[in-house]
This record gives sequence, structure tokens and C-alpha cells, in this order.
Amino acid sequence: MEILVQKCPSFLLWSEIDKWTSTASLLRFGDLPEGWRLRSVYEFATQVENKEQVKAEQSYKMAGVRWYGDGVFHRETVLGKEQSANHLSLLVKGALIYNRLFAWKESFAVVTPESEGLYVSNEFPQFEIDKTITSAEYIYLLFCSGKMIKAVNAASIGSSAVSRNRFKESDFLSFKVPIPPLPVQQKIVAYWEKAQQAVVEAGLGRSLLIAELNQFMIKQTYKYKLLRDSKLFSASFSQAPQWDVKAGRAAVFKEANPSFVRLGDFTEECAVMVKPWEEEKKIWPIYGVNNKGGVFLSTEQETSKFNAAYKHIEKDWFFHNPTRANVGSLGIVPEVHDDAITSPEYQVWRLTGGFKPEFMDLLIGTEYFLTLVSFNRVGGVKQRMYYANLAEIRLPMVSEERQDELVDRKLKLEQQRTKAVQDLTKVKEDVEKLILGTLSVEAL
Repeated sequence: MEILVQKCPSFLLWSEIDKWTSTASLLRFGDLPEGWRLRSVYEFATQVENKEQVKAEQSYKMAGVRWYGDGVFHRETVLGKEQSANHLSLLVKGALIYNRLFAWKESFAVVTPESEGLYVSNEFPQFEIDKTITSAEYIYLLFCSGKMIKAVNAASIGSSAVSRNRFKESDFLSFKVPIPPLPVQQKIVAYWEKAQQAVVEAGLGRSLLIAELNQFMIKQTYKYKLLRDSKLFSASFSQAPQWDVKAGRAAVFKEANPSFVRLGDFTEECAVMVKPWEEEKKIWPIYGVNNKGGVFLSTEQETSKFNAAYKHIEKDWFFHNPTRANVGSLGIVPEVHDDAITSPEYQVWRLTGGFKPEFMDLLIGTEYFLTLVSFNRVGGVKQRMYYANLAEIRLPMVSEERQDELVDRKLKLEQQRTKAVQDLTKVKEDVEKLILGTLSVEAL
């Protein structure tokens, strides 16, 4: 008996699917080299399950994962009652971690020993990697490659294509990726790490220069360590803008060093507001600031995406995050386009004399300066440093000759680091070719 099947169109409701994208074409790798295998991530990655119930009065050192594969960092320390999450997880040394919201921005990393003791929310899943198959370092490099990031972007879902796309753990585990033999993986990772180490060593020169300046500033200051660390001191009401411990330290510091200059006498606030919606069909470069790289290009955004005015910035101006200035989120503005802007929440200022911009760039990175920032913040639970508070910082005047000498050394170190970063960029391109099998390890 012949059965007739009527052909008719089929359809799906948007509400019945998670996303309307496919990563299949993006995860095609062609013919793999001999000994390579295409494996699903779940074959070698196991998600870490170590959630802890948040305790209201306990302090938690919270971590983040930087964009562009730039590692894990200590974001802030907060009390449990300030957390929106009910559970947090400790970082696990050697685990692969990523930021679900910004995986498409290469926000992948390997947890280093220095990051142990930090916590993350469930937006930062961690995975232990089966070392008999691959390594966390190789998978990190793999997922930071251009081909993989395109697939991650396609798999991410959310309400906003710019900031709320989430790369789910289930999608991560389902990806099929090329896994070469372990000796090949080790050579690829070693090639990357050698170039990465050159950048680290170039940056170390700057760190040593900042440490030297830090000691110089301390020597110019009367009772600096006592004022910083003492639990018992007396201060004058007349010298304190408000009556709390940090303001008391600032007052004592001022009284102990009467010859120091007020930073506000050599700076001015820059609050030029830009209304992006006044220019149609324009892409705006938005800059951010953090405690590792200072000022950086955060994103580029279309006019239609703005709902508030932003602040204009220019080369050699400075700006800082008022809530994170005490941990080093301050920086000098590099060479930027005329339309460069930053968040309206950030405090933007420039020098008007006395201190050279390149010298101030070094000074704001010292422990000495960050200690003075902590003295001059305001607020209770969520302390901030606005421009008005920054202006009240007292500093010893540094001779022009001393500033010039430090700036010259700084510029030479930056030239070395620029060369190392350029080499690292080339290595990153080679690593992607190696992973895709279009470049032989023997060619290195």
C-alpha cells in the first residue's frame, strides 16, 4: 500500500528557540594535520563546582577577566552584603576561566597562582582541563584566536549585541576544536610564552622606575610611613574636610608637610560634555581606564546607542574611575582622535603647570600617590574620589631636572615595550596559523 505524505512548510516560534544562529560553518577546520583530532570541549574540560554561600559581613576579593586575553585581575574588595550574588566561587589555580558577558571580546584566561584567594560570580565559569589530552594554556590560545572568537560571538545570546551577550557553558562545552599531539601543543604554547615574557620584561623596567620614584617621594615626606600605618594619631578639625579616619590622616599629612603644594593649584577639571546624538551615523571611540594599562580604547559605539552625554578627552589629559582610583584606575590619555570620549562618571583633569604630564603619569602609578588617594576619598561604604578631592592632595615639588631625567628613561622603556608588543602581535598571528594547521611548527 502506498502512503502519501503531504509536504507542507514547517516553522518555529521565536519563543521556542534559544538563538537564531549557527556556529557550524565557523567551526569547520578542513583537513587537519596528521595526528590532530577534532574534539568536543566536554571531552577534556570539566566545570568547577565550588560555590560558597555569601556571608554578609565577610570581605571578598573579587576578580575579573580582562578583554583581549589579558588575564585575571583583582577588581575590588567588597563585603558580602554588598554583593548581588548569593553564591561566589574561589578561583582554582590552573583552571581555564572566561567572562560569559564578554567572551566575544577574548575575555579568556588561565588562573595563575597570584590569583588564588580571589572570588568570582557565576558570570565567570571555570574549567579544569584533562592534561592527558591538552592544557589550559593551549585552550586559552585557541579561544583567543580570530576564528574561535567569531564562533563565540555567533553562539552568544542576550538582549544587547554590545554588552549583554552571554556565552553559555553548554555552548562552550559543545564546541569541536582542533587538538594536536601534546608535543605540538607544548611548542605552540612555548612560542607564545617566550614573546609574552618579552613584553612582561619590558614592562618590568617601568615598574622599577615607578618604584624608584616611590622611594624618592617617601624620602621627601616627613613621617610618611607613620602617617600611613599608625592606628593612633591626633589631627586638627580645621585641617579636615570631614571627620573620619582617612580625612584625619590627610589632615595630619598636611600639617606634617607644610611646604607641600596643593595638586589643585597645578590642575584643572575638564568637564566638556559631548552629546553624541547630535551627530547622526557616527562611530564614537569610547575610552576606559583600569589599574593595569591605564587609559585604553574600551569600545566603539554608534550614535543611536547613546542615552547620555559623555566627556571629551584629549592627549596628555588624565582621568580616573572615582570608585577605583585607590587601586590604580588612573591614567594619562594617549594619542586619540578629536572625537574621543569617556564615561560621564569618570573624573577628567589636566595639568596647568608645575608637573610634566609624562612625570605625572609615573607618579600616579606609585604606592605613594595611591596612599594619598586613599586619604582623600569621601563616602562611607562606597568611597569615591572626585576631582575636588584629588585637588586637595599635597605633594612635594619636584625639580624640573629630576622630572626630565625620569621622563627620558620612561620614554626609552616605552620604545622597548612597543617593539616587544609588535613582536607579540606577530606571534599571535603565527599561533592562529599553527592552530588552523596552515603553519608548521617546524617553521618556527
